[in-house]
Amino acid sequence: MSTPAFRILGLQQIAIGALDKGELRRLWIDIFGLKEKGTFRSERENVNEDILELGVGPFAVEVDLMEPIDPDKRPRVDQPALNHIGLWVDNIEAAVESLSARGVRFAPGGIRKGAAGFNVCFIHPKGNEDKPIGGAGVLIELVEAPRELVEAFDKMATAQ
Repeated sequence: MSTPAFRILGLQQIAIGALDKGELRRLWIDIFGLKEKGTFRSERENVNEDILELGVGPFAVEVDLMEPIDPDKRPRVDQPALNHIGLWVDNIEAAVESLSARGVRFAPGGIRKGAAGFNVCFIHPKGNEDKPIGGAGVLIELVEAPRELVEAFDKMATAQ
Protein backbone atom coordinates (compact mmCIF):
# COMPACT_ATOMS: atom_id res chain seq x y z
CA MET A 1 0.00 0.00 0.00
CA SER A 2 1.37 3.42 -0.93
CA THR A 3 1.84 6.30 1.50
CA PRO A 4 -1.28 8.50 1.53
CA ALA A 5 -1.05 12.10 0.36
CA PHE A 6 -2.55 13.28 3.64
CA ARG A 7 -2.89 12.20 7.28
CA ILE A 8 -5.83 12.07 9.65
CA LEU A 9 -4.43 13.69 12.81
CA GLY A 10 -7.31 13.21 15.22
CA LEU A 11 -10.84 14.16 16.14
CA GLN A 12 -11.47 17.85 15.56
CA GLN A 13 -15.12 18.10 16.56
CA ILE A 14 -18.46 16.54 17.26
CA ALA A 15 -21.60 18.42 16.30
CA ILE A 16 -24.82 17.76 18.17
CA GLY A 17 -28.17 19.20 17.14
CA ALA A 18 -31.53 19.76 18.78
CA LEU A 19 -34.64 21.67 17.83
CA ASP A 20 -33.74 24.02 20.73
CA LYS A 21 -30.12 23.96 21.91
CA GLY A 22 -31.13 25.06 25.44
CA GLU A 23 -31.19 21.45 26.69
CA LEU A 24 -27.79 20.81 25.09
CA ARG A 25 -26.35 23.93 26.77
CA ARG A 26 -27.64 22.82 30.17
CA LEU A 27 -25.83 19.48 29.82
CA TRP A 28 -22.59 20.48 28.06
CA ILE A 29 -22.03 23.91 29.71
CA ASP A 30 -23.91 23.88 33.03
CA ILE A 31 -23.33 20.24 34.00
CA PHE A 32 -20.17 19.14 32.13
CA GLY A 33 -18.53 22.57 32.49
CA LEU A 34 -17.33 23.09 28.91
CA LYS A 35 -16.40 26.65 28.02
CA GLU A 36 -18.01 28.52 25.14
CA LYS A 37 -15.42 29.81 22.71
CA GLY A 38 -17.63 31.23 19.98
CA THR A 39 -20.84 31.19 18.00
CA PHE A 40 -21.72 30.70 14.36
CA ARG A 41 -24.91 31.54 12.48
CA SER A 42 -25.57 30.81 8.82
CA GLU A 43 -28.87 31.26 7.02
CA ARG A 44 -27.48 29.27 4.06
CA GLU A 45 -26.65 26.30 6.29
CA ASN A 46 -29.77 26.86 8.48
CA VAL A 47 -27.71 26.73 11.65
CA ASN A 48 -27.36 28.66 14.87
CA GLU A 49 -24.54 27.10 16.88
CA ASP A 50 -22.50 27.53 20.01
CA ILE A 51 -18.89 26.40 19.76
CA LEU A 52 -17.49 24.81 22.93
CA GLU A 53 -14.11 23.29 23.76
CA LEU A 54 -13.46 19.93 25.42
CA GLY A 55 -9.91 19.45 26.68
CA VAL A 56 -6.91 21.73 26.30
CA GLY A 57 -4.03 22.40 23.98
CA PRO A 58 -3.66 21.52 20.33
CA PHE A 59 -5.67 18.31 20.68
CA ALA A 60 -8.73 19.85 22.35
CA VAL A 61 -11.97 18.77 20.68
CA GLU A 62 -14.59 21.26 19.53
CA VAL A 63 -18.18 20.48 20.57
CA ASP A 64 -20.76 22.29 18.44
CA LEU A 65 -24.27 22.66 19.85
CA MET A 66 -26.59 23.36 16.94
CA GLU A 67 -30.20 24.26 16.31
CA PRO A 68 -31.93 25.02 13.02
CA ILE A 69 -32.73 28.68 12.41
CA ASP A 70 -35.93 27.55 10.68
CA PRO A 71 -37.13 24.03 11.56
CA ASP A 72 -39.19 23.92 8.36
CA LYS A 73 -36.12 24.33 6.12
CA ARG A 74 -33.20 22.08 5.20
CA PRO A 75 -30.60 21.20 6.17
CA ARG A 76 -32.01 20.16 9.54
CA VAL A 77 -29.01 20.31 11.86
CA ASP A 78 -31.03 18.52 14.56
CA GLN A 79 -31.69 15.40 12.44
CA PRO A 80 -29.88 13.21 13.24
CA ALA A 81 -29.04 14.53 16.70
CA LEU A 82 -25.36 13.55 16.28
CA ASN A 83 -25.07 15.69 13.19
CA HIS A 84 -21.47 15.04 12.18
CA ILE A 85 -17.93 14.40 13.31
CA GLY A 86 -14.93 16.42 12.21
CA LEU A 87 -11.48 15.01 11.57
CA TRP A 88 -8.26 17.02 11.48
CA VAL A 89 -6.31 16.50 8.25
CA ASP A 90 -2.89 17.90 7.48
CA ASN A 91 -3.63 18.73 3.81
CA ILE A 92 -7.26 19.14 2.81
CA GLU A 93 -6.62 19.58 -0.92
CA ALA A 94 -4.57 16.37 -1.05
CA ALA A 95 -7.22 14.58 1.04
CA VAL A 96 -10.05 15.57 -1.31
CA GLU A 97 -8.02 14.65 -4.41
CA SER A 98 -6.88 11.31 -3.01
CA LEU A 99 -10.25 10.32 -1.55
CA SER A 100 -12.15 11.36 -4.69
CA ALA A 101 -9.83 9.20 -6.79
CA ARG A 102 -10.69 6.27 -4.51
CA GLY A 103 -14.45 6.71 -5.03
CA VAL A 104 -15.36 8.81 -1.99
CA ARG A 105 -18.41 11.04 -2.48
CA PHE A 106 -18.26 14.59 -1.12
CA ALA A 107 -21.25 16.75 -0.22
CA PRO A 108 -21.89 19.85 -2.36
CA GLY A 109 -20.04 23.01 -1.39
CA GLY A 110 -16.43 21.99 -1.90
CA ILE A 111 -13.61 23.24 0.30
CA ARG A 112 -14.59 26.39 2.18
CA LYS A 113 -14.05 28.27 5.45
CA GLY A 114 -15.90 26.58 8.31
CA ALA A 115 -17.46 28.00 11.46
CA ALA A 116 -14.13 27.93 13.35
CA GLY A 117 -12.24 29.60 10.49
CA PHE A 118 -10.47 26.51 9.12
CA ASN A 119 -10.83 25.12 5.59
CA VAL A 120 -13.40 22.32 5.60
CA CYS A 121 -15.31 19.98 3.33
CA PHE A 122 -17.77 17.17 3.98
CA ILE A 123 -17.83 13.51 3.01
CA HIS A 124 -21.41 12.67 2.08
CA PRO A 125 -23.19 10.20 4.38
CA LYS A 126 -24.10 8.02 1.38
CA GLY A 127 -22.26 6.89 -1.72
CA ASN A 128 -23.88 6.91 -5.13
CA GLU A 129 -23.36 5.19 -8.46
CA ASP A 130 -20.55 7.54 -9.53
CA LYS A 131 -18.83 7.74 -6.11
CA PRO A 132 -19.83 4.59 -4.19
CA ILE A 133 -18.06 5.35 -0.88
CA GLY A 134 -19.77 7.59 1.67
CA GLY A 135 -19.76 7.88 5.43
CA ALA A 136 -22.04 4.83 5.90
CA GLY A 137 -24.78 7.09 7.25
CA VAL A 138 -22.44 9.54 9.02
CA LEU A 139 -21.62 13.02 7.73
CA ILE A 140 -17.85 13.45 8.11
CA GLU A 141 -16.22 16.87 8.06
CA LEU A 142 -12.58 17.12 7.06
CA VAL A 143 -10.95 20.12 8.75
CA GLU A 144 -7.52 21.39 7.70
CA ALA A 145 -5.34 21.56 10.79
CA PRO A 146 -3.36 24.70 11.56
CA ARG A 147 0.42 24.46 11.33
CA GLU A 148 0.77 24.40 15.14
CA LEU A 149 -1.38 21.28 15.41
CA VAL A 150 0.51 19.48 12.63
CA GLU A 151 3.80 20.31 14.38
CA ALA A 152 2.47 19.10 17.76
CA PHE A 153 1.22 15.90 16.13
CA ASP A 154 4.59 15.28 14.45
CA LYS A 155 6.44 15.94 17.72
CA MET A 156 4.25 13.50 19.67
CA ALA A 157 4.36 10.88 16.90
CA THR A 158 8.17 10.89 16.74
CA ALA A 159 8.43 10.67 20.55
CA GLN A 160 6.74 7.27 20.54
